[in-house]
Amino acid sequence: MRVLITGGAGFIGSHLAEELLRQGEEVYVIDNLSTGRLENIRHLAANPRFHITIDTILDEKAVEELVSKCEVVFHLAAAVGVRLIIEKPVDTIETNILGTEIVLKAANKFKRKVILTSTSEVYGKNSKVPFREDDDSVYGPTTKSRWSYACSKAIDEFLALAYFHEKKLPVVIARLFNTIGPRQTGTYGMVVPSFVQQALLSHLITVYGDGRQSRSFTYVTDVVSALIGLSEHPKAVGEVFNVGNGREVTINQLAILVKRMTNSKSRICHIPYETAFEKGFEDMKRRVPDISKLSHLIGFKPKMSLEEGLERIIAYYRE
Repeated sequence: MRVLITGGAGFIGSHLAEELLRQGEEVYVIDNLSTGRLENIRHLAANPRFHITIDTILDEKAVEELVSKCEVVFHLAAAVGVRLIIEKPVDTIETNILGTEIVLKAANKFKRKVILTSTSEVYGKNSKVPFREDDDSVYGPTTKSRWSYACSKAIDEFLALAYFHEKKLPVVIARLFNTIGPRQTGTYGMVVPSFVQQALLSHLITVYGDGRQSRSFTYVTDVVSALIGLSEHPKAVGEVFNVGNGREVTINQLAILVKRMTNSKSRICHIPYETAFEKGFEDMKRRVPDISKLSHLIGFKPKMSLEEGLERIIAYYRE
């Protein structure tokens, strides 16, 4: 089978490409390298079933040509990371909404299945946890750019489901919760690689806000397994699925865990959100998925514990 991964040189995309090649598939990747990196996929370059196109998904002709060759499209290309979203809100909105429209339009032309990766951010400030796929979204005002990413990804979901209902395009939506693993960068605000690098370098481990906000972290190989499983199951079409891990930890607990596992002498310090990002910055207090829908359909159960995942990430950065 031939598969297209948009954003395939990124953190998750590169791991997905790796696994699909291992399973014997032919993999096409498109990435503009804005946040993806060639070193993420350099080890795949010698494989004759791997093909890379350096271009943006906003290039309609390039996307259409690639989609025409493939049977399944994993659409991962998106603006990601809180810092990037705040610094480049126009790019965020255009890449997420216009890019998704171009991918869906091309997929519809050739009737290719699309696995759209969305985000737990779409739940916004909803305080009801764990989040279920049919729960309400609660966003802050449009004057706070923080929420532009959540809204843009929600529009992506609406558009994908509209293509399914109106044009019968086979689409599956995967709402990813915090994903961690090797190759992830802390450049744009990703907490785990930031903490690990700070701890290993004996720098301050910087926690934003009071650190009592909680998250659930899923190792990248578990996420890849879920994405492939959803792509293969006919009953996933037209549905939305949370992809994550039900274990909840506060950011303070995470910082302490990373410090202990790295044997670091770093001091943990707290930085106000307004200092780290922008005035009036708002964050989600808790972000925990209900993954029962995914589990019931494909038997998904996260295999990698947070501690095991951190061990691998620490080893990766030590190298």
